[in-house]
Amino acid sequence: MEGKIYRIGKPGINLGNERMVIVEGPQGAGKSTLANYLRDNIPGANLYRLSGQKDKTLTGLEHSRKMYDALFEYLTKMQSVPMDMIFDRTFTTEEVYSRLGYKDYSFTEDYEAYLKMLERLNYDIYYFSLYLRDIELYKQRLDRGGHHNYQSFSVDNSRNQQETFLEISHDLSELKNVNAIQLPMDDFDEAYDIVKDTLKIR
Repeated sequence: MEGKIYRIGKPGINLGNERMVIVEGPQGAGKSTLANYLRDNIPGANLYRLSGQKDKTLTGLEHSRKMYDALFEYLTKMQSVPMDMIFDRTFTTEEVYSRLGYKDYSFTEDYEAYLKMLERLNYDIYYFSLYLRDIELYKQRLDRGGHHNYQSFSVDNSRNQQETFLEISHDLSELKNVNAIQLPMDDFDEAYDIVKDTLKIR
């Protein structure tokens, strides 16, 4: 799925709204590192880390719905506040995990509804789908700490997650207010340069 073209949606959007930056990808791809970089380099931006919930049963589906319904209610109320937002994970992680069988339920119907809700928000949205060109880097990074909440680590699991996140980035690119970027994170400095160019960070 990944290639040389990082932007897979529009060449850039500027609706004159506040920015919402979403960082997604497999564990070990560098989400927290990039989210921290964005928080430190976008003045006045707020960083939100969403870890989801660990219940994999149908009860967990109801918990997820309550969580993301509340999130979108909050985002709707915050549209008039002059503040950029950075999200380390969103509802798209829930869809990836359910597609890969980590959950005992399908989240797709809810996922599609949340995509429509996202498109109705008055934000300029940048969706970064992180991936590694060298899949073996996942093992090196995860060996340094951290454990998957839903699935034991393996290179194959990370590869499957990566492919699914990149597929989902194409869904996001279809939304009128979203610029979807597939971002290689093998080299952090290279990734930062792409991000700075995309978000016009000095």
